[in-house]
Amino acid sequence: MNTRSRIMLLLTFCFFGTQGLLLSQSIQSELKSLTDGADVILTGKVINQTSSWNADRSRIYTEVTLRADEYLKGDYSENTLSVKTLGGEVGDVGELYSHMPKFTNDEEVLLFVKKDNKDLSYRVLNGEEGKLTLYEDKATGEKVTSFNKKISTLKKEIKSYVELR
Repeated sequence: MNTRSRIMLLLTFCFFGTQGLLLSQSIQSELKSLTDGADVILTGKVINQTSSWNADRSRIYTEVTLRADEYLKGDYSENTLSVKTLGGEVGDVGELYSHMPKFTNDEEVLLFVKKDNKDLSYRVLNGEEGKLTLYEDKATGEKVTSFNKKISTLKKEIKSYVELR
């Protein structure tokens, strides 16, 4: 391998290596921010979704009910938790909002939730940023996020941030 090829290889490695480090730091910063801002953090499974109009029929909201597997933060300890999201379908009318989390039945999630002081409902913190879908890693059987981070690692990090408060 000539000198020019070695330099190009080194520069490529440095560039992509730095990108991975920056992504990791960004994820850590976002995780801490979400943890600090959430009233409740939980892992759970979506068991029901019900959409309805608000009182003046100007918006559709969906109530998403989750069966809680584990609470990582907050004083909530019920078996289920319902969160209210903007958008949904009622009859032939559907509303879809960008940056709002979307759920599917039987979906497993890690959720960062904030209590709305106006109507005392729970909302997903920071829209779609506050919802992480969990998948099973076929090789290990462990739950991971879409960016391939193990849920066991995330739980430890979240608990450490909660303890710092």
